[in-house]
Amino acid sequence: MTPKENQLLFLPLGGCGEIGMNLSLYGHNGKWLMVDCGITFIDEMGMEIAMPDPSFLTTIKNDIVGLVITHGHEDHIGGIAHLWPYFETPIYATPFTAYLIREKLKENGLGQQAKVTEVQVGSTIDLEGFNIQYVPITHSIPEANMLAIKTSAGSVLHTGDWKIDPNPLIGTAPDISAYEQLGIQGIDTLVCDSTNVFETGHSGSEIEVQKSLTELVGLQQNRVAVACFASNVARLHSCYEAAKATGRQVVLAGRSLHRMDKAARYAGYFKNMKSFLTDEALNSLDPSKVLLVCTGSQGEPRSALARIADGSHQRIKLDPGDTIIFSSRIIPGNEDRIHHMYDCFINRGLTLITDDENFTHVSGHPYQDELKKMYGWIKPKNLIAVHGERAHLMKHVMFAKQSGVPNGHAPQNGEVLDISRGNLDLIKNVKTGRWALDGNQLVSLNSNEIKQRTKLNRGGAIFVTLTKNGNKITKDYKITCMGVASESEQQSIQDTVEDTITQALFDLKNESNLKLSRVSDLVRQAICRDLLTLRGKKPHVIVHLS
Repeated sequence: MTPKENQLLFLPLGGCGEIGMNLSLYGHNGKWLMVDCGITFIDEMGMEIAMPDPSFLTTIKNDIVGLVITHGHEDHIGGIAHLWPYFETPIYATPFTAYLIREKLKENGLGQQAKVTEVQVGSTIDLEGFNIQYVPITHSIPEANMLAIKTSAGSVLHTGDWKIDPNPLIGTAPDISAYEQLGIQGIDTLVCDSTNVFETGHSGSEIEVQKSLTELVGLQQNRVAVACFASNVARLHSCYEAAKATGRQVVLAGRSLHRMDKAARYAGYFKNMKSFLTDEALNSLDPSKVLLVCTGSQGEPRSALARIADGSHQRIKLDPGDTIIFSSRIIPGNEDRIHHMYDCFINRGLTLITDDENFTHVSGHPYQDELKKMYGWIKPKNLIAVHGERAHLMKHVMFAKQSGVPNGHAPQNGEVLDISRGNLDLIKNVKTGRWALDGNQLVSLNSNEIKQRTKLNRGGAIFVTLTKNGNKITKDYKITCMGVASESEQQSIQDTVEDTITQALFDLKNESNLKLSRVSDLVRQAICRDLLTLRGKKPHVIVHLS
């Protein structure tokens, strides 16, 4: 699919109908511009992260002029180190984000191959027909940028993740005049964050969280642990200030927190802050002088907080009377894991402080009042709602129209939209999907491998080996059952399977020219049928003939 000279196309491969996994393409004059390449977190068949299927990218890789990054959150950069070999294009990011991307590429052995170009905050780059201006905006991570993308066929403002925080603590405050100037110059289409479109009012400021954390920490007598998103550098700064005000020292637990700390210092954001301590120093400190900052606020299985909760962390043990402050919101889908951690901590006598009853968190995404302000500054002809589940996108389109935006669309991943000069037309669909990291391999979640694993998970498995002696099959059946029944029921299941095999073979004895494949299929079908009758579900049955 080749974009024409007079066309500007928009194609999301991830981030529409879901929170996370953001990847968008803009097509113009035979070329494609790629924006972001993120992951989403899953809990399926032993896999924890998923990313967009890169199949379409491989078909256009020679026409991709560059990958431009809005900011350094995992749902915008986490897929780069895994998927870069499928598109092999130069990467452009501001210094803080570029540092994070380089570190990830090094870990995956791509540090020498993938070129990462640092773009200074607020600057402009030209990539073969695409003029891209990095427009600073506030978010929960340094150097979040909107991208003003201009072509001869039209203009777009791609917001990435954003909010309006007049006191962001880290980075620059919003430049309202710059946003208004974009509107004066003319923006045809606003591609906009939809995460908090159901929330009325304003998202709030980080400086208010800092004040609240300082008060809460000051009320505690023993160790205090703060659980937050590792990428929320402003929150890390707030924890530092809260510790400083209450006579405590900050200890970081979790590799990703140390990586964020290094990136922030590299980009010049922690110049006046002392170095954080590692968790190895924890036990040598007076408990009343400790503020422990942990990753894992969403219950991620291998995170520092999850291991502290289940008692498996090698160096960190929290005691009755210690306090844990959850300085984050619950992302939909993570409720069970988070509440399990809550129970673990409460059962061990720890004090739990969450955002349900105390002010411990503000969102990094715009509420309705902020969305209205953005519409007013930019004055777009069209809105394309992204970064949200289907309900978020549909609500955003409706809200934008009610707020004066003439046209709107809630795309699905794979839709190709013609947005040339203010158009908003669906012209095509391309293949999309999800790939997941399975160990150190990428697999499609629609592959036979994963479908088979799903069957095993649902009903267990029965392996049968039948031995052939001449034209007959002996009664020396070998049967192995896995995950089908409890230990006490194993013999009963084994007897049932043996009887089923015997009956199936008896029913086949008069067939002439019987093919071995038919024997295997009919035995397998008979076992599935009888087990469904007996137990109400079918195991995965594999029959071998030897």
